[in-house]
Amino acid sequence: MGTRGPRRGPGPTDGGWGWAVLGACFVVTGFAYGFPKAVSVFFRALMRDFGAGYSDTAWVSSIMLAMLYGTGPVSSILVTRFGCRPVMLVGGLLASAGMVLASFATRLLELYLTAGVLTGLGLALNFQPSLIMLGLYFERRRPLANGLAAAGSPVFLSALSPLGQQLLEHFGWRGGFLLLGGLLLHCCACGAVMRPPPGPRPRRNSAGDAPGEVEADSAGLRLREAPSGGRTRRRLLDVTVCTDRAFAVYAVTKFLMALGLFVPAILLVNYAKDAGVPDSEAAFLLSVVGFVDIVARPACGALAGLARLRPHVAYLFSLALMANGLTDLSSARARTYGALVAFCVAFGLSYGMVGALQFEVLMAAVGAPRFPSALGLVLLLEAVAVLIGPPSAGRLVDALKNYEIIFYLAGSEVALAGIFMAVATKCCLRHSQDATPSPATKGGASDTEDAEAEVDSEPLPAGAEEPGGLEAPEVPSPGTGPSEPEMAAEPGLDSESV
Repeated sequence: MGTRGPRRGPGPTDGGWGWAVLGACFVVTGFAYGFPKAVSVFFRALMRDFGAGYSDTAWVSSIMLAMLYGTGPVSSILVTRFGCRPVMLVGGLLASAGMVLASFATRLLELYLTAGVLTGLGLALNFQPSLIMLGLYFERRRPLANGLAAAGSPVFLSALSPLGQQLLEHFGWRGGFLLLGGLLLHCCACGAVMRPPPGPRPRRNSAGDAPGEVEADSAGLRLREAPSGGRTRRRLLDVTVCTDRAFAVYAVTKFLMALGLFVPAILLVNYAKDAGVPDSEAAFLLSVVGFVDIVARPACGALAGLARLRPHVAYLFSLALMANGLTDLSSARARTYGALVAFCVAFGLSYGMVGALQFEVLMAAVGAPRFPSALGLVLLLEAVAVLIGPPSAGRLVDALKNYEIIFYLAGSEVALAGIFMAVATKCCLRHSQDATPSPATKGGASDTEDAEAEVDSEPLPAGAEEPGGLEAPEVPSPGTGPSEPEMAAEPGLDSESV
């Protein structure tokens, strides 16, 4: 897996307004990952008011997370069609409206539809576009930028949980939901910051009379072709990325990883209580994981950005996965408080490394133009794994009354993901690159994706259709002739748009 996307025209600024984009991405990532977990402080009040059990109430967070992951392809299509900024603005409004409407709920079903579906969809429409925009502003410092943005998750989780408890004590769960809905309006401010970077200008194809163009915008480069019928087609979701070996390896790795990565953190407090640790000390274990995670993510991002390590970022990611899996396996029999604290330090370190590197590896594997579609498909796959792994672990705990087996299973799944990533990268991807050298490879680049992206960026011949993608036909303006490349300005994509 290479580390550099295809270069077209002026590269990313690696600074300037990109730091404001990074700050907005930090906030959005914090809300996306921290908010569904922070809502759990209201569960006891919801159980009392609605007369429901914990499992029924916990579906609010589960639905929110399922929407965050499962609507990835929808977000990719919307970003490609409208651009990052409009999608994030609408997402912020949806997230806020969901919590405000939830404050008036009288049944759990209404909470599922408002706080679960609506707020989860709004967070998804903010999270994915922010990552896409971050990749457009950073290239040389992209690993560090990804690490700093990923640090928003533990920071916001550490802040939102106490804030939610204070809101619950002073205003009740209805007032707390109403105020949290207002807090989520900050996502709109983050969306307004996402100004599209200046990109390469559209160019004519080699035959001046052949209708075709390559359009640059805030969601990457998109292909357009103008057949003789006078209608243009745009690829909304590039499913051909699934045929890329690097993407296939990454997708399988993420699925295996998601089966077991989140299980220890979910069961940690109950596991400690079962070992005889007092409630207050057991709750502090999650704080230890959070504090280490905050430090580990930006530190690992800076480490991955070093010149000697960045070409091998896929191996660094696999090392982090194996370290996380081995931590679970070695700590399955930990029963003392000191051993559990040591486990939390090691787990927080490896967990932070995984969080800092996961999207950097995907960007390096598929390149910036195909990253929106690749991210949406990966999140959908991860949603399936998340809905399988933690619930299955909970059922096994109820059936076996034994946490040790769960830690062994979770650790094995994550370690297997790391081993698969390393072996597949070494055997499949490197060998395929050696077998088909390209001019870019001879010049020192290690990306097979560079050559593929250059092929993708060539104008299509007249009458040809793009294979493997969802396409939306468009009618050109009346003044556009069939022999002139179309210079259409998309709403929300122009560098001068607000």
